[in-house]
Amino acid sequence: MKRLRRERGLSQEKLGEHADFHRTYVSQLERCVTNISVDGLERLASALGVDMVELLQPLEDGRRDA
Repeated sequence: MKRLRRERGLSQEKLGEHADFHRTYVSQLERCVTNISVDGLERLASALGVDMVELLQPLEDGRRDA
């Protein structure tokens, strides 16, 4: 998620605005300290311009914040 956000040149605040989340919630998601609902996952995927499945794929190197 963080990689996708950065690739699109979005701040946490801007991504939050696009997905109707608060910036702190975006931060929590990126740090894996909170869970997201399916509805929220749909909104996040839409805001990032990707399919939900892409957000559920494990990172190849196992890192969380690539």
